[in-house]
Amino acid sequence: MKTVFSAIGRYIKETDWMLMLCCFSLSSFSTLLIYSLYKNGEIGRLNTVLVQPAMALCGIVAAIVLSKIDYHMMARLWKWHSVLCYGLALLVFPFGIQRVDWVDDKAWLPIPFTSISFQPSELLKISFIITFAYHLSKVKDQLNRPKQLLLLCIHGAIPCGLIHLQGDDGTVLVMAVIFASMLFVAGLSWKYIVPVLAMIPPAAVVLWNFFLDDDKKNRILAIIRPELVDSAITWQQDRGLISIGNGGLWGNGIFMETGQFRYVPEVYNDFIFTYIGETVGFIGCIAVLAALAFLCIRILHNALHALDDLGKFICVGVFAMVAIQIIINIGMCLGVLPVIGVTLPFLSAGGTSTGTLYLGIGVVLSVYMHSGKDMLFA
Repeated sequence: MKTVFSAIGRYIKETDWMLMLCCFSLSSFSTLLIYSLYKNGEIGRLNTVLVQPAMALCGIVAAIVLSKIDYHMMARLWKWHSVLCYGLALLVFPFGIQRVDWVDDKAWLPIPFTSISFQPSELLKISFIITFAYHLSKVKDQLNRPKQLLLLCIHGAIPCGLIHLQGDDGTVLVMAVIFASMLFVAGLSWKYIVPVLAMIPPAAVVLWNFFLDDDKKNRILAIIRPELVDSAITWQQDRGLISIGNGGLWGNGIFMETGQFRYVPEVYNDFIFTYIGETVGFIGCIAVLAALAFLCIRILHNALHALDDLGKFICVGVFAMVAIQIIINIGMCLGVLPVIGVTLPFLSAGGTSTGTLYLGIGVVLSVYMHSGKDMLFA
């Protein structure tokens, strides 16, 4: 037993314990919120509650294991994990399942002989971050040459296109932000950035008129011109805003009285932030936002102190993944962004999402632990 505690103590000294503590605290709070929803009758099965802490614990173990593996080795093994992740993503087309209440999202793969399913696109995000960081580190000096830039764009377009065909455009947007952030940090020239920015307005017009279906158009109109859409389209976000406002400054308590809870569709998943507002109020929301901000800042800190470009790009990719999900999710809950089905990191219910986030944190910890003693005490 003394040997075990000694090993744990050594690991805590070597790793970024503040980052791990932040993730663990958010997961613990998430479990408390989901159990509270179960007690309020919003979640019918206890199994849904148990998945969250179980996946968090598995994720922590996986993060610790990954942190002990040199991230350079992970990059060199890109063929193995990318083939595995792309293979699982392709299996969605013949064997994937679709949620009953989602029209076009067929992105879940059932695990044989169980009632459990998972989302391969979540694993693909982590593999993409590692492989794209490796690609960038190899061509950084030639990044702005048209041929190399074209190959990098193809590298980013393949997973985005594959996930789009599954109907999961929320994950496509997250992948696109990861791609753009890593490319920008690698040193993409403004001679490419400015024309792309200039193309956004006409591209948006073309997208609106020729590619978006009525459902996606209505989700956008619900934000900019709510009077033009049916009230059923805005009902979820309207209920979310009422729920947040119902919490006031200090909230109604995690275990509020029966009947006090304001129903919001998907409250335990995409709209968990509205329940945070109702249970712990404005002060609690600020505290959660502060914890999420610290999480992002700590990942960026590791990027700045990374040993090489590969480590820096990996951390930037994980930062982009976490940050854009926070922005989109809270924007949805506050009614300033369309509802596109993106979870709030470490807080929304979802085994695949939670486990994948811990894998990303594990890779960041690997960068931290293999970047020299100067970083360990930074």
